[in-house]
Amino acid sequence: MSLSGLGDTGKAQPPPALFPAPESDTPTPGRRRAGAPQTGPAQHGSPRHGTSQGDDAGRQLVFFGADAAEPAVADLAGLLAGPGEVVRMGGTARLSVQVDAAWRVHVLVAELASRGLAASWEPTEGERHAVRTSYTRVLKPLAAAWLHGTTKRPPAAFHLTGRRLRLWLAAAGAPEPPDACLLRLGADDQECWEPIGVALAAAGLAGTLLGPEDGGPAYRITGRRRLARLAELVGGPPRAAPPEAWPS
Repeated sequence: MSLSGLGDTGKAQPPPALFPAPESDTPTPGRRRAGAPQTGPAQHGSPRHGTSQGDDAGRQLVFFGADAAEPAVADLAGLLAGPGEVVRMGGTARLSVQVDAAWRVHVLVAELASRGLAASWEPTEGERHAVRTSYTRVLKPLAAAWLHGTTKRPPAAFHLTGRRLRLWLAAAGAPEPPDACLLRLGADDQECWEPIGVALAAAGLAGTLLGPEDGGPAYRITGRRRLARLAELVGGPPRAAPPEAWPS
């Protein structure tokens, strides 16, 4: 099944009813992503974070925040920080990630489209969904940086920006009221867990690593100050995201 990033899936089969097509998430490559914070009233009546326009004209963009730069393929490292996978084939590579909610499919397809990458999706076991790109040369540098043989491992200079965190959150993040947020990791990516934690700490988001026996693998970020930092970095919620699924 293929999604264009414009809320449709082609003529063969429409998306299931649980996929509410977001009205305004229509990204155009090379332009600001529609899911980014905008002027005017925020969805669900709550203020958007990380914007420097409209009602928040007096605020400055957060350095490394989601609005600090245009979307780039390098941002997809945020998916690899979580449960995303990348595989190589010849001189090409493909990125994929399994998600647990329909709204995440809409958001990720739109994010990939804003970076010039077409994506497809399909339902998997346990009411989950797999989102994947086509094999493309565009993703070859990302695969080269993250793969050691077939093992996924962050490059030595890996760091987390707002856009990378936004993608990780969209794929595998879950706020835990009143003052925590869970960022899930790849279950088979043990070599990634520690360096990803170092990158989180460097971004001001030091978290506690939860092992599989504690409901992980995931990093739990706690404390109002850290959550405010996370919300500031990732920007306002995408329109497809339920209000309770995004930090504020």
